[in-house]
Amino acid sequence: MDHLPDEPRLRSDSTGSSASQSSRSKTVLRQRLSQLMTCIEDLSSDDEADAEVSRSLDEMFQLCGRFVPTDAFRLHIVTWNVATAEPPEDVTSLLQLDAQNPMDLYVIGLQEVNATPLRFLSDLIVEDSWSHLFMDTLAPKGFVKVTSVRMQGLLLLLFAKDVHLPYIRDIQTTYTRTGIFGYWGNKGAVSVRFSFYGHMMCFLNCHLAAHITNALQRVDEFEYILETQDFDIFDTPHVLDHKVVFWFGDLNFRIADHGLHFVRSSINSGRFNLLWSKDQLTMMKKNEPFLQEFEEGPLNFKPTYKFDHKSDTYDTSGKKRKPAWTDRILWRIKHLPSEEEEEDEVDDKASTSTDNVQDEYPVLVTQNTYTSDMSYGVSDHKPVVADFTLELRKRFDTPLVHVSPVGEWSADQNALLTYTVQEDFMSSTWDWIGLYKVGFKSSSDFETFVWVREDELPEVNEVIEITVDKDKIPLLGGEYVLGYYSTNMNRIVGLSECFQILESKRAVTEGLDPEDINGINR
Repeated sequence: MDHLPDEPRLRSDSTGSSASQSSRSKTVLRQRLSQLMTCIEDLSSDDEADAEVSRSLDEMFQLCGRFVPTDAFRLHIVTWNVATAEPPEDVTSLLQLDAQNPMDLYVIGLQEVNATPLRFLSDLIVEDSWSHLFMDTLAPKGFVKVTSVRMQGLLLLLFAKDVHLPYIRDIQTTYTRTGIFGYWGNKGAVSVRFSFYGHMMCFLNCHLAAHITNALQRVDEFEYILETQDFDIFDTPHVLDHKVVFWFGDLNFRIADHGLHFVRSSINSGRFNLLWSKDQLTMMKKNEPFLQEFEEGPLNFKPTYKFDHKSDTYDTSGKKRKPAWTDRILWRIKHLPSEEEEEDEVDDKASTSTDNVQDEYPVLVTQNTYTSDMSYGVSDHKPVVADFTLELRKRFDTPLVHVSPVGEWSADQNALLTYTVQEDFMSSTWDWIGLYKVGFKSSSDFETFVWVREDELPEVNEVIEITVDKDKIPLLGGEYVLGYYSTNMNRIVGLSECFQILESKRAVTEGLDPEDINGINR
């Protein structure tokens, strides 16, 4: 992969523009320190000085606390036009699973997944081959598929470390068709939005119009997507209402003006910067204010299109298309207005947004890497990956439901579990509690399940005990977790600590192994 370790990381935050916010905070801190030193020099009473020092320090710490979130999470985004190909055997390097700092979230956007009518219908019944590959690769590392959305060849997958599942809420997906007069989904966008520890995020996977002459059409399509995609969430009904938006995909922007020879020689010599000014997306951003709100890291990697099949050689066919950075990853932070903007809006009666006050829960986004992976050759595009750090203050850290096993579990006797609703939500007697083997792939990948209490809904903080029949418990045992699944919310809202199910006496006496029990323990 084309890594540039000396490349400065890009950082942005939701408290205002990075430069102005940083400048304001440093100015205020300098003023507080100056006031503090003056107080120490002027005050004659030690008690008075101590009180004034304490007050000034408290103010400074509060000021710093506004801009320094307390938790950091790692996000890995992949975008890849797979050109209807079957997946490769291994995607470990693509997902950077050997990285020193493990990820918390994976978001994978694919374009041109095989969508022939027969194949598309079969994929509606069972997971497509690409989803299977990513699930099989990530599950052993503790990642669970949270949701996915598919529109013809566009596929978007969201994975999260299992410990985060109860804190991912309000999940919704949608799509927009733009190809062939808007009736066929060969072009357009799929998106997923959710709340992550209370922070609203949206991920948008796009495949825009092709060909070098259609730069303006691509901009129009993206603007149309932003205007038409909506969600049934009162405070974030549209894409740009979210605090953080990630926009990625085969955006299809090309390199204008420069000839084929100049483009290729610049690439071969590693002088990518000679091509940046003629990158169509960079050019379009200069004239389109809504595009300027999106940030992107430097294009310090080879253009990712178009390559010969299973090769690192650019197009040698008769068309000999110019290489281009068609595959991109950008992001947008919903900033709070600056002090000057707030003053301008004082008399604007229509401005009632709470964004006009200091954000007590800012989000900081730092891009750590942005590169392509040249090792994959199944497509004429190379995949592009970006690694981010999300720094934020959790708005909540308590799951909606606490669920826990009671005592020892084995298939030799009935087992007990308890659950407690810790916050009022749309619970149902159709909710259920699944038994998941550690390394499960999705919420439907349970070994067995039990229904919650059926006669009445629980009160908040009421401890409810459920019996699990011994015949439902795996004979061979192993490491498991319990997950409370909400049918109204369509997700796991509570997850137990990992616990051990003991090997049953029957398994010992009969010498059973995993393959002997319908594959349940494989």
